[in-house]
Amino acid sequence: MRTKPAIAHRVLSAACCISLLSACVQGNDYVKPSLEVPGKYRFADAASTQLEPLAGTWWIGYGDRHLDKLVGEALANNRDLRIATARVDEFAAILAGTKSQGLPQVGYGLSGQRARASEEKIPSIVNPLSTTFSTVLSASWEIDLWGRIRRETEAARANLLATEEARRGVTLTLISSVIIGYINLLDLDEQLRISEQTAAGRAKSVDVFEKRLAAGWISEFEMAQVRGEYELALASLPPLRQAIAVQENALSVLVGRNPGPIERATPQELAGFHQIAVPAGLPSELLTRRPDILQAEQQLIASNALIGAARALFFPSISLTGLFGFASGSLGSLFTGPARTWSFTGDVAGPIYTGGGLTAAVDQAEARRDQSLANYEQVVQNAFRDVDDSLVAVQQSAQFRDALARRVATLTRGVELANERYENGYSDYLEVLDTERSLFNAELQYASARGDYQRALVNVYRALGGDWTNLPPVTASTAQTPGGGTK
Repeated sequence: MRTKPAIAHRVLSAACCISLLSACVQGNDYVKPSLEVPGKYRFADAASTQLEPLAGTWWIGYGDRHLDKLVGEALANNRDLRIATARVDEFAAILAGTKSQGLPQVGYGLSGQRARASEEKIPSIVNPLSTTFSTVLSASWEIDLWGRIRRETEAARANLLATEEARRGVTLTLISSVIIGYINLLDLDEQLRISEQTAAGRAKSVDVFEKRLAAGWISEFEMAQVRGEYELALASLPPLRQAIAVQENALSVLVGRNPGPIERATPQELAGFHQIAVPAGLPSELLTRRPDILQAEQQLIASNALIGAARALFFPSISLTGLFGFASGSLGSLFTGPARTWSFTGDVAGPIYTGGGLTAAVDQAEARRDQSLANYEQVVQNAFRDVDDSLVAVQQSAQFRDALARRVATLTRGVELANERYENGYSDYLEVLDTERSLFNAELQYASARGDYQRALVNVYRALGGDWTNLPPVTASTAQTPGGGTK
């Protein structure tokens, strides 16, 4: 029976061996770079002080069922997202393959041979025909003493996480693009409604002025001015209808459909279109939220690990190979004791002179690590800029929208006054036309400015990394079949 001191000695010896093996791993372990992070965003006043999380689906704050449906359809069917998801599966398989290099490799072999030797070269008493059967079980294991496989596995794991962050980045961009595309449609719908309403109003003016012309109350010049403004309003309709059709087609492809019409909120439903709050946050939170930052950091981790893998090539590789099997001249006696065969081999192979090739490989790995570090720092800085740009866009687009709203109200009253002056003989109709033209342009600008403000809000969420990070990941095996047809 083994005594407790003997068992303790064995455990201690095993622990020492493991520690020695771990100490032999080449390269430095990854240390997160220290970055200069701003204390606050430059235009943080544009952000609200509170953000209520909406279970990872912030866009439901709009309260639009059509938008909710489009986003869900895009997450299920978008081709770019399916490509990104398949890339995650690919790198997961690469990681599994890399890890397998550190495990014993076991195989088997079966063979049978029937041969005839030349009777000119053997005595006549020897049978020229020979039969051989063999079966073997082989096993080999590379001892990862210097940590090459462990560093390559670390790099493969980081690359897998980088592709997962890339998938999240595609999801982030996809959701933002669907919402912005939907807002663009509503924006164009509103501009078309204003243009049709203006054209209908000017059509009534043409009817009235034709009667006045027939009665001799106005000149033909005034009639031409009225008709010209009516045709101008009609001319604004085809480009808007074309833009709507193009936007519908783009949004259809984005959600994974064939080009076709898009269901969206009616003017009555838009009356209840909710505003979403601008999320608040600190710049340091970007480092753990934005997929592009996390992806760049994982790429840095992978580059750092590959330095160790390159340095490990300077040291000898140690591998053990074992073979056990049976060989016999007859199939009936193949698995008998005398037919047993085995071998065990230990191999040590290492470089002596490579002409500087191994040193060059380490230099390349270190240069790639430096590139990854610079790229990581640049991605972080661009992220800070992206958020500040989005916040100032929200701030200024809100002011621009409000100014245009006041201008529309002023010009609406101006049209009423200009008509009163014309009817009372204080001015000609050119003054009315000028004021109406200004109102028409202001209404179109106001509709576009409201869309700009909503787009700026979406860009803030995108710049901050969104709050849909709790969405379940979509895998290539569970992605739904793209839906066809139109709705």
